[in-house]
Amino acid sequence: MPYSRRENALAAGTIGQVHRATLANGDRVVIKVQRPTAREEIEQDLALLEVFAEKVRERPALQKVIDMEAVFKQLSMSLHRELDFTQEASNIERMRGVLQGYDHLDVPGLHRELSTSRLLVMEEIQGIPIMKAPEGPARTQAARQLLESYYKQIIVDGFFHADPHPGNLMWWKDRVYFLDFGMVGNLETELREHLMLLLMSFWQEDTEFLTDVTLMLSGAVDRSDLDVSHYQAEIGELMSKYRTSGLAEMQVGPILQEMSEIALRHGVPLPASLTLIGKALAQVQLATVQLDPTLDPFEVAGKFLTRSLLQGMRSKLNPKTLLYQSQKLKVRALRAIETFERLIGARPGQKLVVNFQASSLEDTVRRAGRRLALGLIAAASMFATGFTAVSTTVADWVPTTFGTLAALLTFGLIIDLVRRH
Repeated sequence: MPYSRRENALAAGTIGQVHRATLANGDRVVIKVQRPTAREEIEQDLALLEVFAEKVRERPALQKVIDMEAVFKQLSMSLHRELDFTQEASNIERMRGVLQGYDHLDVPGLHRELSTSRLLVMEEIQGIPIMKAPEGPARTQAARQLLESYYKQIIVDGFFHADPHPGNLMWWKDRVYFLDFGMVGNLETELREHLMLLLMSFWQEDTEFLTDVTLMLSGAVDRSDLDVSHYQAEIGELMSKYRTSGLAEMQVGPILQEMSEIALRHGVPLPASLTLIGKALAQVQLATVQLDPTLDPFEVAGKFLTRSLLQGMRSKLNPKTLLYQSQKLKVRALRAIETFERLIGARPGQKLVVNFQASSLEDTVRRAGRRLALGLIAAASMFATGFTAVSTTVADWVPTTFGTLAALLTFGLIIDLVRRH
């Protein structure tokens, strides 16, 4: 092996040990070596947990408090991923891409050619704990970037470091380095969208909408037996409690955890993944408080979410995307009309008397669908005109084209409205 170990283990756990070493070319590295018995011990622990999960499944009252089967599946999948160091190497490379654009955040360099499923060789981060970072602009900027990067990891990329405790964050070369990527979180698109709405509603102090978002997260929107007013009142108390607290107490992680407890009391438990998110956010905010205790997490979240929404809208407001969306809208409108025609018996195959009686209604439906499509596309074109006109990165012909299209569609809609048939 082209390296030499320099000292005893830096850290040790159930799965492996971490050592400092020096490569033959003089580079200082850290190597993570898996214990020979790690897989066998993990499998034994998981077998015991599976038996416990089966016992819990037989007790409906306990099953309502915690979905042990889901917890077991999540834990089993996570531990099996941790046993494969090639997966951790991929996590490091993926996080490097997620953190692009943050000049005060980074991950260790990776020696892929020396790494295997049971051996991981990484650049040695020769830094200090983040709480000992020297005072100055770099430290303040790193605090903001660290917190904002977590909103990006969770809401935009759906991939986040799930264990950012102080031992996994180091300060070196004016940067915060993330260490140990054995535990990461992956989130589906729908959950990320709901989380964005949740943070925005809390930022805007909109208790009613925040209640709606938590019900969407739990899939309990149509629950007729839920005392919504009481539930909303508790959510409102939680919001008031934190929005009047000092900056150091306004932690998004504990807020999510308390929100989960409220939902559970009302029989609408939030997704289990929200617990992992809350834990990660709680840990990372403690780190940001150490770096900059004056940082307002909701101010950072609000600015990031606003910027993300604008970037998302800008990416969708290009001619190719708009043309595609307009054609998709047209097809959906036609399908809706055809479905309605079949319901009223106006499509071929039905009796002639039915078609005759429904002919006037058929014409009405067709006209309404046509006008709806024209109106929606015209509105989108007008919005695109204004948005691209103020952009400094869009060619001059783009807003002109959208403006012309909007005018023609609006004119066509007016003509269609004044026609008798």
